[in-house]
Amino acid sequence: MSKALAEVVGQRAAADPDRAAYLANDARVSWTQYHAHSTSLACLLIGMGLERGERLAVLLPDGPGIHVAYLGAEQAGLVTVGIGARAGFRELEHALQLTGASGILSLAEHQGRSMSDFVGGLRDQGLAIHHHIVVEGDLGGDHSLLLNGSRLDGASLSDQIDDPLRDRRLAPDELFLLNFTSGTTGAPKCVRHDQKRWFSFHEFAVAAADLNESDVFMSVVPTPFGFGLWSSHFTPTILGIPTVLMPRFSAEEAISLLERHRVTVLAAVTTQFIMMVNSPELERHDLSSLRLLFTGGEAVPHERAAAFEDRTGAPVLQFYGSNETGAVSRTTLRDPPEKRLRTAGRVIAEMNVRLFDERGNDVTASGRGRPGCKGPTLSGGYYGEEAANAELIREDGWMMLGDVVQIDDQGYLRVIGRAEDFIIRGGKNISAPAVEQEVSTHPAVAIAAAVSMPDETYGERVCVYVELRPGKSLEIADLVSHLADRGVSKETWPERLVVVPELPRSSGGKVAKAQLREDIARRVSDERRVSGEGRVSAERRDCADSG
Repeated sequence: MSKALAEVVGQRAAADPDRAAYLANDARVSWTQYHAHSTSLACLLIGMGLERGERLAVLLPDGPGIHVAYLGAEQAGLVTVGIGARAGFRELEHALQLTGASGILSLAEHQGRSMSDFVGGLRDQGLAIHHHIVVEGDLGGDHSLLLNGSRLDGASLSDQIDDPLRDRRLAPDELFLLNFTSGTTGAPKCVRHDQKRWFSFHEFAVAAADLNESDVFMSVVPTPFGFGLWSSHFTPTILGIPTVLMPRFSAEEAISLLERHRVTVLAAVTTQFIMMVNSPELERHDLSSLRLLFTGGEAVPHERAAAFEDRTGAPVLQFYGSNETGAVSRTTLRDPPEKRLRTAGRVIAEMNVRLFDERGNDVTASGRGRPGCKGPTLSGGYYGEEAANAELIREDGWMMLGDVVQIDDQGYLRVIGRAEDFIIRGGKNISAPAVEQEVSTHPAVAIAAAVSMPDETYGERVCVYVELRPGKSLEIADLVSHLADRGVSKETWPERLVVVPELPRSSGGKVAKAQLREDIARRVSDERRVSGEGRVSAERRDCADSG
């Protein structure tokens, strides 16, 4: 598409001015309001003296306002630094330092702390953050703005025509967004996005799910990340359809909103749709309007996906890929259920996927390896991380993913596990996603996350953290008995169980496994120190831990 997203919104405002663009809580933002508020913000940003190409960090909850902010920055010719609403202050500081953002747009408080105080502290450290814009209210509706503590009147700017912005707007092939991901090396990395890649992703999505102008989207995925970008910022806008948003995910509230707004397309990560399947509210609401769920970005547990289909009647589709590569494979409405639920779909021909072994040799013919690709949804790589770019992009131009996959003779791809998400027990590689999938079949388990536990004898052992269903309890002996009855290989049985009230989540909504690895390493270290024996006793290893 030759037009940038802001131009598309302008066309929607002219052609269908009163139709809803975004719905959140009791707020309703029409295409006219979306266009007017983003244009007003763009004029304000230019009036503040921000130059074309400067970085503006945006830290806002997932409501209409974050989309207004992104679109306003685009019209003003600014590069948005997208930061997830769950980001901690260390992550936020890293983002501002790395990108050299000269401005930040936020609410007055973040996680109970004054953002003005936080920004002031960074300025004292020498960061050149010249503009701190505080939003009171929501940019998509009634709001007021403060710049460096002084109140602004930006309402009058909404009447200005678009001509002053014409030379400022970003083109589809220009850098428009920097966001953060774990990357292939495990450390947080800053990914470069142009809009063109997401227009290509949109075309893949439309073809997979027969998306059309009668659909109603609901995206519960955080906006700054790849999945959230296409499912709430790009595809619904290109189609001209409403999107239902949630500032903070709740399974019960999500189910209620599906019924209330007659949603047809839901976008959710694995953890979120599992929480919905586990909720008793699913049986109490009419979800007959829902025609499909989009999920992906990781190995999707087929039994939980099948349970979602059985209980809602909506097929589960997924894209496999990464923030860096975009789409690599996809399932479609035309795939048979067995392939749709047990694979990540057929490889997308336009992405030219190849497989490589740990030495970098092309092993595509073998059908198993680490995927690399070249195609229209690739990002521009990492910003300010040349060493990481060297690992992400091979010298011959293939951009790599961090998973080990299998591709069958029909072109269907199956994720075996992340390259770093294997537990190496006595030299044997154990797939953490495979352990999680089996553990999750226990009727007491709501969500499971498997990680490596340090061990002096075997190097690593299998530890599983679980959230339980309401009113349930679980001991490791019961879990092992359940797995034995299912015929699960003994070497993949968990050797430690940690029950927690809630698994930690990353900014993108996925389980934060790094925190779990740190937690179990700390537990083991403390136990060794207490025992004085330099090893975890057999008694502790075999007992369930209350967390």
